[in-house]
Amino acid sequence: MAKNLKKYRADFPILKQLVNDEPLIYFDNAATVQKPQVVIDTISHYYEHDNANVHRGVHTLAERATEQFEATRQLVADFIHSKSADEILFTKGTTESLNLVAQGFAQNRLKPGDEILISIMEHHSNLVPWQQVAQKTGAKLVYVGLTDDGRLDINDARQKMTGKTKIVSLTQISNVLGSITPIKELTRMAHHIGAIVICDGAQSVPNMPIDVRDLDVDFFAFSGHKMGAATGIGVLYGKNTYLNDMQPLEFGGEMIDFVEEQRSTFKEVPWKFEAGTPNIEGVISLGATINYLKEVGMVNIHAHEQVLVADLIPMLKAIPGVVVYGPTDIEQRSGVISFNLVNLHPHDVATALDMQGIAVRAGHHCAQPLMKRMGVSSTVRISLYLYNTLEENQKFIEALIATKEFFKNGTI
Repeated sequence: MAKNLKKYRADFPILKQLVNDEPLIYFDNAATVQKPQVVIDTISHYYEHDNANVHRGVHTLAERATEQFEATRQLVADFIHSKSADEILFTKGTTESLNLVAQGFAQNRLKPGDEILISIMEHHSNLVPWQQVAQKTGAKLVYVGLTDDGRLDINDARQKMTGKTKIVSLTQISNVLGSITPIKELTRMAHHIGAIVICDGAQSVPNMPIDVRDLDVDFFAFSGHKMGAATGIGVLYGKNTYLNDMQPLEFGGEMIDFVEEQRSTFKEVPWKFEAGTPNIEGVISLGATINYLKEVGMVNIHAHEQVLVADLIPMLKAIPGVVVYGPTDIEQRSGVISFNLVNLHPHDVATALDMQGIAVRAGHHCAQPLMKRMGVSSTVRISLYLYNTLEENQKFIEALIATKEFFKNGTI
């Protein structure tokens, strides 16, 4: 499968450049992925031919822009197998989507003594909003732990789901450990006790097929830029019954139905949550991205990543002094791999790799409670995508060995 996807690499113009006189190897895809030419062209075409505000005008440009905007809503619904396009809200990204659920939905339902269940490996965007809601409502934040190999501890989750649990909000793929959470099983457990389930799909939607109806989650959030779309566009899926019970957090133009001097009425779902001029180019780019990913095939992308991970992890572990975090079972993990090189700071490792043309991420990855649980302050993170190759894996390993020797002997 890795060989079959090589032809798509040519679709990403940014990968053709040299960085520090070396061919670019882009291994920072969990932060953002690169854009295929079709997405770049779609954005340019919109500004060159169709630039107008949506939903507001009857002239030709406005109608064309609105048609593309709403067509993308249907594309998103089909892509994640939502029952209806009315269940798709456009936001700035996963962070805004999760904040909207926390503040616009959960905050109005929680009371002192209720519990919000999340895991210790959550990204800050699925942790800090729940801290804020807990502080405002008197609810308690409860953390599910991890197994020794970095997977969510399903037995711990089962024990901590009680009659007090009202909200369960979990990531489907850890942005640090790469571990895949069994969301469907956890949702079934949570619904059995009457809890609402929110899923952070920021790392999963770009990398594997998603069916929100099969998962049966109540809310699902993800970001376009991690799929290949423009930055600043995200999605919140919600079951219609819960969206109708959720309150908007922004008010103004576009989301209103009628405005009088002392009161206003709002549009139906989903438009009542999309106040003001939206990120039109972002939405349209998301549509182009989805069409591109459908052409490649989400099953193919996931299989390709598993080939790359199966190739890379043994080579990493074979380097003396390298500590790899997360599951060893390839089927239990995605293309996100975090590691450290003993006695070297992750930022030094990342800088040395950048000198060799390799882009990785170093830091706490917006997951400080997880870092504390792992006993480290930060890690180096590799994250792979459809345009990465086995040859790049090999070059990365050679560069990492050279980095280790540099800090030992002073030369790369």
